[in-house]
Amino acid sequence: MSRPDRSRPSLVLAVCCLSVLLVSLDTTILNVALPSIQEDLHSSVSGLQWTLDAYTIVLASLLILAGSTADRVGRRRVFLLGLVLFTGGSALCSLAPSLGWLIVFRMAQAVGGCMLTPVAMAILANAFPGPRERARAIGVWGGVVGISMAAGPILGGVLVQTAGWRSVFWLNVPIGLAALLLTALFVPESRAPRPRRLDPVGQLLVITALGTLTYAIIEAPGRGWTSPAIVTCLITAAGALAAFIPYERRRDEPLVDPRLFRSVPFSGATVMAVCAFTALGGFLFANTLYLQQVLGLSALSTGVHLLPMAALSLVCPPLAGRIVGSRGPRIPLLLAGAGITAGGLLAVPATRSAERSDILLYAAYALFGLGFGFVNAPITHTAVSGLPRAQAGVAAAIAATSRQVGAALGIAVTGAAIAAGARPAAWWIIAGCGLAILALGILTTGPWAARTAQGIDPSERVRVPRDLQDAHLEEHRSPKAPHRLRVDDM
Repeated sequence: MSRPDRSRPSLVLAVCCLSVLLVSLDTTILNVALPSIQEDLHSSVSGLQWTLDAYTIVLASLLILAGSTADRVGRRRVFLLGLVLFTGGSALCSLAPSLGWLIVFRMAQAVGGCMLTPVAMAILANAFPGPRERARAIGVWGGVVGISMAAGPILGGVLVQTAGWRSVFWLNVPIGLAALLLTALFVPESRAPRPRRLDPVGQLLVITALGTLTYAIIEAPGRGWTSPAIVTCLITAAGALAAFIPYERRRDEPLVDPRLFRSVPFSGATVMAVCAFTALGGFLFANTLYLQQVLGLSALSTGVHLLPMAALSLVCPPLAGRIVGSRGPRIPLLLAGAGITAGGLLAVPATRSAERSDILLYAAYALFGLGFGFVNAPITHTAVSGLPRAQAGVAAAIAATSRQVGAALGIAVTGAAIAAGARPAAWWIIAGCGLAILALGILTTGPWAARTAQGIDPSERVRVPRDLQDAHLEEHRSPKAPHRLRVDDM
């Protein structure tokens, strides 16, 4: 195999774009296929939840670990392994003989996926050492997420209707193989000069807390909230979280430093990320089941109905970034909270019966898409600006992890409401998430919040690899390209 050619950064950018396309497209395209999976594999609603959440929980739990491991052993090496696992896991998902095996293969996909997104960012920072060129590359890379959001529902509908639900996993195989070949040929190896030390105990506590909490929410409608298994899971989740905070405070290089959350803007951005992706995960899950199972629409018609949401989710982020760059994050956060709240509230009457009300549905989807389109740029800005500049990398990593946690909780909570026969409650949960973003948008962008961020002592913070710091800081500093804050939209 030939040695990677370091003089072709445009090909490195293409590889990183393929990787984020794999990870982001997989989520939006799979939602449209859920009813077909349920029918073919005889799954319950909780089984469908696990099909999505098994992937999301693993991804959320391992994102930070994957990034630090790549800094230590080599980013190209970890990236190649991630592509192999994700592509192989996708092929196995397409062959899954039962729901249980599909969930297992989805977890294998997620182990590969966690090695792609954070490592691709570090590879880009290394391939584009010039600040302006790097900012442009990061903007292109982040824009792929919006494309996948817009294309996923339609593409998923076409594939499911013409070739069945297994075809949504087949699509990943040629993309993954192309990325593998290009990585082997053109991506140079790189490492961080001072990689962070591993934190296996902290990692285990995070996985335990996320896994047991999600299991309790998904299975409680069937087992009952007072059943021994559910109560044990809730106690375990609370215990893992209670042990995590004091343990991480004692470490020199913790997985997540609890002292970071003294900054109100950073804490607020983390909570808003959870709320925004709780709303998104729940919105996609609940709407797919409603459109196909209640209204009886085909997979393709489902994708068409979701197009207003997807289109505005693609169009609004650049505008949000420009507003953040010129006016600050408050206005986009207020628009985001208002849009998500209005979309959730309007969905209540729009989905009250089995009779189609396309005008109400399209209006609800458009309002939600507008709200979600405005939320990511200010969240990233608020997270990064809420800490000292030396902590920009870890701030963005925690915000990215919070998004995955939110997606897992959204699917779990709304799915539990649907399984319990309380479908309107799913929309009220989504509206509540929008109201939380609205309130936090006001709280975290005021003078008092800014003073809490100024009080953070940089000497107390964990060390972040320099190339990751530079990648996020350049995106934050560049006045000529404020819309590139979308880099962390996943």
